[in-house]
Amino acid sequence: MAHAPLLGLLGGTFDPVHYAHLRLADEAAEHFGLARVRWIPSGSPGHRAAPRTAGRHRLEMVRLAVRDDARFEVDDAEAESAAPGFTIDTLKRLRAQLGPEAPLVFIIGADQLHAFHTWRAWRELLTLAHFAVGERPGFAVTRDALPAEVGAEYAQRAGSPAALAAAPAGRIVTFPMTLLGISASELRRRLASGRSVRYLLPPEVLAYIRAHGLYREDKPSH
Repeated sequence: MAHAPLLGLLGGTFDPVHYAHLRLADEAAEHFGLARVRWIPSGSPGHRAAPRTAGRHRLEMVRLAVRDDARFEVDDAEAESAAPGFTIDTLKRLRAQLGPEAPLVFIIGADQLHAFHTWRAWRELLTLAHFAVGERPGFAVTRDALPAEVGAEYAQRAGSPAALAAAPAGRIVTFPMTLLGISASELRRRLASGRSVRYLLPPEVLAYIRAHGLYREDKPSH
């Protein structure tokens, strides 16, 4: 019996989207054989400060960044919502759309796994999707290195890439990640001070930022 194709999920504020985001999606897709990666720009994330830039701008920047890769698609359901949003809400929404059997692979970095126990309903998340964890220096993914509760779950749920297609959710798997020292906050600072961000994000995104006057003096853009 053929397994259902794997759908990768990549959420974030993408404020702005940059090459490290794109490499994360690309390397996860390659390592796990993901048929598609769905990018999900958040509106007002419940676990962090509000984005500096309006959702419509962040959504359009993501569309520009991914438009030339046939594996990538954009989910616009949350970008312009003012209500606080959590990953648990996103995954429940997608399960309602896609059904209980579709294998979903939520892509995160190892630093996020270290804080996983602070996420809303974090154990329930593991019943709704697999988690693919990009390796990062300084954030070892082992039972002993992770916070105790997360480490215990990891010890039970760690698996190989092949395990992802065998069930719709429940595995935590790692993959090697090319280290790119690019952060959205540093990009915003550089843009606000007029310094170059060339070669740090796609040229289409930079052109959009300039055309709409985004990130000037690091003030919110509406």
